[in-house]
Amino acid sequence: MYEFVKEEAGNKLELELYGLESLIDRCLAEDVGPGDITTNSIVPPGVRTTGYLVAKESGVLAGLKVAEKVFTRLDPGAEFIARLSDGATLSFGAVIAEIKAQARAILTGERLALNFLQRLSGIATCAARLSALAAEFGAVVVDTRKTTPGLRQLEKYAVRVGGARNHRFGLFDAVLIKDNHIKIAGSITAAVKAAKKFCPHTVKVEVEVEDLEGVREALAAGADIIMLDNMSVDEMRKAVSLVAGRVPLEASGGVTEEKIRLIAATGVNLISVGALTHSAKALDISLDIGEIKRRAN
Repeated sequence: MYEFVKEEAGNKLELELYGLESLIDRCLAEDVGPGDITTNSIVPPGVRTTGYLVAKESGVLAGLKVAEKVFTRLDPGAEFIARLSDGATLSFGAVIAEIKAQARAILTGERLALNFLQRLSGIATCAARLSALAAEFGAVVVDTRKTTPGLRQLEKYAVRVGGARNHRFGLFDAVLIKDNHIKIAGSITAAVKAAKKFCPHTVKVEVEVEDLEGVREALAAGADIIMLDNMSVDEMRKAVSLVAGRVPLEASGGVTEEKIRLIAATGVNLISVGALTHSAKALDISLDIGEIKRRAN
């Protein structure tokens, strides 16, 4: 198990990593196995070179320290010179970092480092874009548990780098009563009552509802947060009026870049977007050896 601690000072985002080596070791074992036969057959041991991480499209950078850890894991003597930091706005051709290390280590670690960097930067870019659209109306974009198994902490970190916020990290840190819980409990009221009895007062209870009647019942039952699941924009607007600020409202389900402004304009407080982590397009980043290739955009 690995944990991440984020420190935020002004606009500076830092990621401290604990146990990341074991994750990287598993990923290297998957990719490299007993050895990189292409690199080892061509590159003599001991040869050193310089590689450059270069942005091939615009976006938001995330995961730089993870990429660094890949190279230093393969070559403890590697020198990783960051030109930018997580949260930086990338433009085409921007040099992200310089790596001075054993040539074998750079070539062997290239794909894994890029996979992490492209994936996390893609999430941060998506988070930044959607957050900017919702912020005009005061709504906050949050993520979900729809993450890549084993990479949740990293992906949720990238969401924060992009300016969105995290929903619960797992099933252990918040109550979210969904439709199947309600079916088994018998009603929204019964489910909320059971959760309130079981959990300490410090834990908030959120309830997913599908219509305005569900909103009324959840409100009467004492829900701390109400999730409006797959409601139309018109229904959301009515729910906002009905609740009148008594508890936060979260919109969820089918949120797209085209719809998010309309959803935010209804007055909901939060908008959860599974696509932040399950459908974000990887950002195009490359590693160039020896010199930076300035390809036309």
